Amino acid sequence: MADKSGNHKVSGIYLRRSLWSGLLFGIGLIAFIDETVFHQLLHWHHFYDKSTLEIGLVSDGLFHAFSWFSTIGALFMLADLKRREAWHVKRWWGGVLLGAGVFQLYDGIIQHKLMLLHQIRYVDNVFYYDMIWNIFALAMIGIGTAIISATGKGTIRQKGRFQ
Repeated sequence: MADKSGNHKVSGIYLRRSLWSGLLFGIGLIAFIDETVFHQLLHWHHFYDKSTLEIGLVSDGLFHAFSWFSTIGALFMLADLKRREAWHVKRWWGGVLLGAGVFQLYDGIIQHKLMLLHQIRYVDNVFYYDMIWNIFALAMIGIGTAIISATGKGTIRQKGRFQ
């Protein structure tokens, strides 16, 4: 339903879908970056480092598949939102940052410290690596949350672009 300015109110379901698409994309993106940069290019660790190199490579492959499933699912949701002209761009980007930050913080605390699957890098003093990893995650969570909070109620212009 259009208001006086010709803008249309965005259904709450599309705001949620934009957020969920962004969250999944953020998780897939940060997992892809982690896998590509830290596992493959820098060789700092594998997803599971408590066994042989072969097991580490298989675990990396499974982790890589997970990141792509998350990314592809998010892009299907995004395509549907765009087709309906119901994509809330700012909310989506907030979701991307929130999803990436939450996944990175989960990785840094749960997988690195509690489950001991791997460390960021195997050096004598990993503390600085852990701090940078987790601070960056918290920054993404904070920025993403602020963007999402600012987009609580969305309107859509005639041509499908959000304000």
